[in-house]
Amino acid sequence: MKITVFGATGVVGRALLPLLVSDHELVAVSRSARVAEKGVAWVEGDATSSDSVTRAVEGADVVYYLVHSLGTPDYERQDRLAAETISAACEQARVKQIVYLGGLGDDDPEASPHLRSRQETGERLSAGGVPVTTLRAAMIVGEGSAAFETIVALVDRLPAMITPTWVSTPTQPIALDDISRYLAGVCGNQDAFGESFDAGGPELMTYRQMIERIAILRGRRPRILEVPILTPRLSSLWLHLVTPVDASVARPLIEGLRNPTIAREERLRTLVPFELTSFDDAARSAFPASRPRPR
Repeated sequence: MKITVFGATGVVGRALLPLLVSDHELVAVSRSARVAEKGVAWVEGDATSSDSVTRAVEGADVVYYLVHSLGTPDYERQDRLAAETISAACEQARVKQIVYLGGLGDDDPEASPHLRSRQETGERLSAGGVPVTTLRAAMIVGEGSAAFETIVALVDRLPAMITPTWVSTPTQPIALDDISRYLAGVCGNQDAFGESFDAGGPELMTYRQMIERIAILRGRRPRILEVPILTPRLSSLWLHLVTPVDASVARPLIEGLRNPTIAREERLRTLVPFELTSFDDAARSAFPASRPRPR
């Protein structure tokens, strides 16, 4: 099959391409020129540009939508426009399937703006005549994941943390390798056409427990004090000061941490069966290579 991947240079896109390259003809879309790779045709394009999207999906059987606009002031509008543009182009090109990576908790009535945007993106993609397969995940545990690397940076840099009450919110993080295998596994699978699946990892935990687990793996013992007075704005500015993540990215992520992100069904584990990676194993392999464990 011919497959087009939007968001191919992102954390998930980079992990997905090697799983598809041996069996499919790949077109990877990037906003800037990329060095050619064996089995992958790189094309320049912007998901909000009708002309570049039309060229990228021409002849495609399956299109992956792995892009988001976090970090821009109008990310909700940008994501809405990109989804509409790709949906229309895929319908015109008679694409057989769109695969979209959304977020767990996006259908919560109290969902944050970021999670609501993820849900709206899925709805806009589905507005055309192409079946959409949606995989909904919580935090992805992998090198380059902004949320995961933020927690690692907090553990490494702070002997004590004053944290908002969202650290007690339950979540179900998933390894980068596992979400990539799920995404590859639904490619062309007609049982997945038009379906939405929860893609949770094997362990349910709070963000505090996640911090404590990472601390053990990093040889640290930070003290954690929960307080109710840190707003998302203050929290994002605090993270901007003590971690590598930009405040414009941190704030929408933090706003979403108040919403439980738990898988409510496990149909995907039956459709694409394999043994899921434990949180500890996923974290060990995800620690940034440029930041060795403190001694």
